[in-house]
Amino acid sequence: MKTKSTLSVMALLLAAACAKQPDQIAAIDIGPNAYRGFSCSQLAQADAKYDIALENLSAQQRDAATGDAFAVFLLGLPLASMSGQDRETQIAATKGHIQAIKLEQARKGCRVAS
Repeated sequence: MKTKSTLSVMALLLAAACAKQPDQIAAIDIGPNAYRGFSCSQLAQADAKYDIALENLSAQQRDAATGDAFAVFLLGLPLASMSGQDRETQIAATKGHIQAIKLEQARKGCRVAS
C-alpha cells in the first residue's frame, strides 16, 4: 500500500512539473500605470507587438507541453521543462502587458480594431 501511495505522489509531482498549455497560463499584473503615457496609436502598436509575441510563445509552449507529455509517458521525466523550453513566465508577462494595454485603451476610449 505504501508503494502505491508513493507512486501516486511521484506521478502528481511529475505532472505538476510539466509545461502547461498556453490557455492555462494566467496573466500577471503589470500595474495600472505601465501604459498611462501612451497615445491610442502607440497602444495599438504595442498591442500588435504583444499579440505577435504571444502567438510565437504559445506555439513554443504547446511544443514544450507536448514534449513533456511524451517524455513523462516514455521516460517519467518532463524533459522539455527540465531543458528550459517552458515559456510559462514569458507568456504570463505577455498576457499581462496585453491586459494592461486593453485596460488603458478602454480608459482612454481608443477605437480598437476588431
